Amino acid sequence: MSYLDYFPSARHDELVSLRNEKHKWVNQTKKGFLRFRGPCESVRHLRASWCDFAGDIVQIGRPCDISHEDRGQVYKVLRSFMPWRKGPFRVFGIDVDAEWRSERKWNRLLPEMPDLENKIVADIGCNNGYYMFRAAHHQPKLVLGFEPFVQHYYTFRTLNGFADRKNLEIDLLGVEDTPLFPECFDVIFLLGIIYHRPSPIETLRDIQNALKPGGTLLLEAQAIPGEEPVALFPEKTYAKVPGSWFIPTGPCLVNWLKRTGFKGIKLFCSHPMSSEEQRRTDWMNFESYEDFIDKNHSELTIEKYPAPWRVFIKAEK
Repeated sequence: MSYLDYFPSARHDELVSLRNEKHKWVNQTKKGFLRFRGPCESVRHLRASWCDFAGDIVQIGRPCDISHEDRGQVYKVLRSFMPWRKGPFRVFGIDVDAEWRSERKWNRLLPEMPDLENKIVADIGCNNGYYMFRAAHHQPKLVLGFEPFVQHYYTFRTLNGFADRKNLEIDLLGVEDTPLFPECFDVIFLLGIIYHRPSPIETLRDIQNALKPGGTLLLEAQAIPGEEPVALFPEKTYAKVPGSWFIPTGPCLVNWLKRTGFKGIKLFCSHPMSSEEQRRTDWMNFESYEDFIDKNHSELTIEKYPAPWRVFIKAEK
């Protein structure tokens, strides 16, 4: 059964054409095949006897599920997918300490989480699938991860190859592809995406159209502090990230949602970012939060903009 069978209202012909094009590209490129697809396929025969997605650590398998030699191969494969941005994971007893303490974000979402049981869910920009696995604990009918980056796509394919959860699917899709899914989802997670979009209003309209009537959006975003409905538009980078466009205050983001037709909008959490939640680890050994902030003024980014906060909003169609 293809995941497309869950979406009778989707634009199937365009989706099939797009998917074929993307997968043909991945299969023909050395980056997709040798660096990421190859490691994924090298362990595709291994299965976990047990999984636990209820706790802060996504746990897939026990050490005794595989041989010592296979465990060495799994470790090598997991290291090949570095840098790990989302986590933590424990895979056949191997601990993966990712850059983000993603369980903290999930625990902030939980009090406002709608019932996911038997629901169709989208995780837009799902990365390695940490939030998809956490959602799986709540027994959804399907969680579809949108992830255009080959590295993250094959990381999830590897992890779910071990876990073998049939209600979790991923495809090489981006947020720009949501118009192909009109009124398809009961719940959409849009976590850490909107400030990377050059046209955030268009993106929110597309998300609203992809929700079923009465559906729920859970949105989390980088923000600047303040009570005025304004957004920062950085000259080149924000906190060293070139792909940051509009960095709103919480009230500004609420107004974006109002203007794009959402209802029942609730900003239920906001907090300053810190190096306790986003940091360099042995599994992500590049620059992280502490490198993005002014060394002498922690309330400023390295570009002298206001240092980032995170805001969490629930909205309905």
